[in-house]
Amino acid sequence: MKVVCLISGGMDSVVAFHDALRTHEVVGALSFDYGSKHNHREIPFARWQTALTTVPHQVIDLGFIGHLFDSDLLKSGGAIPEGHYEEVTMKSTVVPFRNGIFLAIAAGYAESVGAQGLVIAAHAGDHAIYPDCRETFMAPMAAAIAQGTYAGIQVLRPFIDWRKEEIVARGLQLKVDFAQTWSCYQGGEIHCGRCGTCVERREAFWIAGLPDPTLYEDNGPLPPKP
Repeated sequence: MKVVCLISGGMDSVVAFHDALRTHEVVGALSFDYGSKHNHREIPFARWQTALTTVPHQVIDLGFIGHLFDSDLLKSGGAIPEGHYEEVTMKSTVVPFRNGIFLAIAAGYAESVGAQGLVIAAHAGDHAIYPDCRETFMAPMAAAIAQGTYAGIQVLRPFIDWRKEEIVARGLQLKVDFAQTWSCYQGGEIHCGRCGTCVERREAFWIAGLPDPTLYEDNGPLPPKP
């Protein structure tokens, strides 16, 4: 199947991209610059990963989100909370309907380039915090996209029931260079090691029993799950 991959430059989307290269014909990769605190750190890694291939990579400017939406993940928002990824404080980093917007744009692009599917890397670890990562959202969104496109574009979500450590293990099988990925919501020079996404990243490598190539400001004890 010809597919378009959504690739942020984060671990999950990078593994999904390389997985799709082995199971589909990838005809496009999309990143979205929407005014998050870490877009400037993520997107170069998306470029780096796609440059390993011949897949065209597009960065779509959605700057209006950063100006009009309310989220601490955005440059216009408040401080990024620290602690475990599943803590209630992480809800402040939700960008309202972000995946709905991304998928709608990607569906139009996919049909325009002759693809039949989209690949998105939503996974089980996202479900507790992000409503637009849950299958209860993905299934009706996928149905709407299929009905709203002549090509009947399919939304493929290969990791929807996977934990982060399973994605890390799959990345190792695919020889993904995780040093060339970004997770930290703070968007600093190196990963902070304390925000929810850093904690989730560190925990995933630890549970998977695999070496973590990431440089962190703080390598202290991981916080307990809530």
